[in-house]
Amino acid sequence: MGKVMRIEAMQDTTQSVPLKSAFPWLTERPSRDIPAYNCPAEHLVELMKTLKSTFGFDVLSDLTAADWGVDAAPRYTCFYHLYSLERHEYLRIAADCKNPLEPSMPSLTGLWQGANWLEREVFDMFGIVFADHPDLRRILMWDNYPYHPLRKDFPLAGIEAPLPNEDAGIAGEILGGTTAPAPEAGGPFTAGCGTVVSKAEPRAKDQSWNEKHPKQ
Repeated sequence: MGKVMRIEAMQDTTQSVPLKSAFPWLTERPSRDIPAYNCPAEHLVELMKTLKSTFGFDVLSDLTAADWGVDAAPRYTCFYHLYSLERHEYLRIAADCKNPLEPSMPSLTGLWQGANWLEREVFDMFGIVFADHPDLRRILMWDNYPYHPLRKDFPLAGIEAPLPNEDAGIAGEILGGTTAPAPEAGGPFTAGCGTVVSKAEPRAKDQSWNEKHPKQ
């Protein structure tokens, strides 16, 4: 009960910001923690400029995305979490990518410098292109990596892919032999409890990438 009352109080406080009257194209989005709204992608920059300059949401605390599945419409949604330093309030804005084959969203780097690396991560993991980004390149995977690991059609066990030739060559020289391509192994990972530390290290449930024979 105490947790529910705390969340309701947070929502009531943030409702003091009259967003719906200022932006009639906003629609409320179901949320169990903070106020959330859906924004059409074509209005995203306009909305964010006003939220920052007029409504006091001066911090972009997080930017991420979701892939709802290959058959979903829309397939990709970007989520923006804003924070007001003056009122200590959070706000979530969601914007859908219109094209599931070539997902894109306008960049917010002109408003928040912190959007630079956040947008690069979403581009790297989901393949969403941020228009007008000053340096849109991968930030976790190498530049010519052909996949986006957080898409729904990327298997949990990963997809075997060769490392960049330059890196593999250097490793081969150091080890004095040849190197084999390393697969990109994925989760979900679990750790054992109530045992010694060496045996409690996380292990992937699906070990298909190193099995000699495929699962039936």
